[in-house]
Amino acid sequence: MGILLPTSKLSVNRAALRLVDKLCANPDEYGIVVEKTKNGATLIDAGIKAKGGFQAGRIITEICLGGLGKVQLCPAQYDDLVLSSVFVHTNQPAISTMGSQFADWQIKQGGFTAIGSGPARALARKDQKLYEKIGYKDESDATVLVLETGTEPPETVIKDIAEACAVSISKLSLILAPTTSVAGSTQVSGRIVETGLHKLVKVGLDPQRATNAFGLAPIAPTHPKFVAAMGRTNDAILYAGFAHYDISGLNDDELSQIVEKAPSSASKGYGQPFQQIFKSANYDFYKIDANLFAPAVVSVCNLDTGSVFQSGKINTEVFKRSIGLKTL
Repeated sequence: MGILLPTSKLSVNRAALRLVDKLCANPDEYGIVVEKTKNGATLIDAGIKAKGGFQAGRIITEICLGGLGKVQLCPAQYDDLVLSSVFVHTNQPAISTMGSQFADWQIKQGGFTAIGSGPARALARKDQKLYEKIGYKDESDATVLVLETGTEPPETVIKDIAEACAVSISKLSLILAPTTSVAGSTQVSGRIVETGLHKLVKVGLDPQRATNAFGLAPIAPTHPKFVAAMGRTNDAILYAGFAHYDISGLNDDELSQIVEKAPSSASKGYGQPFQQIFKSANYDFYKIDANLFAPAVVSVCNLDTGSVFQSGKINTEVFKRSIGLKTL
């Protein structure tokens, strides 16, 4: 386990807020709507009432990464299927993904529910053990949180988030990116590196061993119904996503055993579209094998030996079923 360091010179909040400024300065370009709430927070709608789009999703993904990763949109071919895809790369994989992007902030209050991710997590530090594991600490008097939600948060939720981060409400920005929107689908696929690193850590890797990473995943076509959209966005990573990591400090035997367990195909739940898996689990995430949440393919390069290991496969057949592709 790593040691929690003094406040790092790398601030996911300060870097991400520069991107938030860019986003807010160009609302027409990104198809967003920016407004102030009654209690003074900045609310950025990227897909509820606003149009949003691919470019909004791209910069939101970079914000989620705390400004420590770059995101490009590109076409990619998956057998005979061509889709707009997200290419993510970072030379700070542990801090940018586990320290910022990881979507583990469950927010529920009354009828409002959302999953929070992004730099605000590094201030709230809901999972202190995780930050000790990656050896990271951040401080900032302003912050941003990305919410996967289809409704605007009430003022009480905004107040609670600001208090958890120890910032004034006027220094809090909230980005709303529904899973059913193009921006939302884009930023979920943009979690390809984070999903892979989280799985590698789960099966035995010290996240601080990862020095560089990149990943590629298709952007799932949107669906107006949340459960269907959630299924498609998950499947974009589980069945068509690829992630690579440069690793140091392990011998080849240790590393190969970790990589073998890393892809989604190592799960007993693998093989069906996620919506079907979710339905079979009575719509209870906790009944789904956690080993399923991983890229389709994971590869690593051992920087100490030069050896490269890869495990898993792209499963276009299941992904086509997931998006309901009809070939005419």
